[in-house]
Amino acid sequence: MTDVAERRKRGQDKAGGWGETIRTVVYAVLIALVVRTFAIEPFNIPSGSMIPTLLVGDYLFVSKYSYGYSKHSFPFSMGLFPGRIFGSPPERGDVAVFKYPGDQGQGANRTDYIKRIVGMPGDRIQMTNGVLQINGTAVPRLRIGDYVRGTNGHYQKGTLYSEQLPNGRRYTVLEYNDSGPTDNTPEFLVPAGSYFVMGDNRDDSLDSRTRLMLRDFSGSTRDRDQLGWYVPSENLVGRAEFIFFSHDPAVAGWLEPWKWPQAIRFNRFFMAIH
Repeated sequence: MTDVAERRKRGQDKAGGWGETIRTVVYAVLIALVVRTFAIEPFNIPSGSMIPTLLVGDYLFVSKYSYGYSKHSFPFSMGLFPGRIFGSPPERGDVAVFKYPGDQGQGANRTDYIKRIVGMPGDRIQMTNGVLQINGTAVPRLRIGDYVRGTNGHYQKGTLYSEQLPNGRRYTVLEYNDSGPTDNTPEFLVPAGSYFVMGDNRDDSLDSRTRLMLRDFSGSTRDRDQLGWYVPSENLVGRAEFIFFSHDPAVAGWLEPWKWPQAIRFNRFFMAIH
């Protein structure tokens, strides 16, 4: 074989190797996109509104198929069809990820929220002295212990309650007091095709008991005058299933690897979300 032929063969082998690598990367990206769109999607918890169920620094998987699919199931919220297709409606007590309804002017840049669904279409929801009322009946809650949270010598003490919804779903909520602005509300009537959501951290949650923050294209916000907002079915992204990783950002940041062993919460790995 001549030198020219050998160089040509090496060039072809090299080109073939690069082509195979590119094809592998493209296939991997497509598979990941399909899984993320139609099966499961990872999310992280940036705030404490769902304490004690979810902690800041939890990473969890959300099933995209549980409630079917809407435009928000796809990248950039592409409006391929109206409403939802396939799937089943959520159940009372589900922990769900949804697109915040106040971001309607933001197009694809909608904010993902995670809360618990407590009110179904047609329900009457009210908070009275910290007690959840559904259709005029108080939801039973049982005090199960204290909760203490603190950083830099400053501590907050709250109370943990076990709460049971009418369908039997039971979970734990955190209350710091029963006299805050979201502990006593007017009665809300949940519209058809929408859901009433609340954080398990009842005194530190931006949820359906509060005023809707309207965001425009510039990113500026204003509060709607009327209390209360609801999550349209179309805005649901999926149901939170389980935690696959958890670390405490107050102990160590991502740029402090020498502290990671103390920050990682191994006891929360693969914990189911109820």
